[in-house]
Amino acid sequence: MEYFTELGYFGMFVAAYLAATMLPLSSEIVLTTLLLGGASPYALVAVATVGNVLGAVTNYALGYWASLEIVRRWIKTSEEEFVKAEQRFVKCGLFSLLFAWVPFIGDPITVAAGVLRIRFFWFVVLVTTGKLARYIVVSSLVLQAY
Repeated sequence: MEYFTELGYFGMFVAAYLAATMLPLSSEIVLTTLLLGGASPYALVAVATVGNVLGAVTNYALGYWASLEIVRRWIKTSEEEFVKAEQRFVKCGLFSLLFAWVPFIGDPITVAAGVLRIRFFWFVVLVTTGKLARYIVVSSLVLQAY
């Protein structure tokens, strides 16, 4: 994580992007470190949100264009688990995309949205709303605590 924080805002962008993919990375740690280092909370929230949303768009594109076998291999899930994730997405509807930021379930949700060919406009609006809200809350909590 130190590598990302040394890169400042660019590091925040890269960490947020990678965290939105299936890589086990926490953009919140980078955000917290940069906030405590005096970086602008508004700029950090904006950069983190854009990076994280673009990572989710990458997941969406993978689901949209890749074969189901490639998708399952990439997100390391069995066919049965993926079918269950798809069914949950269909059951919960479009608004489940507001929770694309939640660890472990967020990435499969964004891939499932691509597989199910959810309208890209609504995908971006809902994912951005959820991820922006998360970064605002995390930033506020960090700044209030210190």
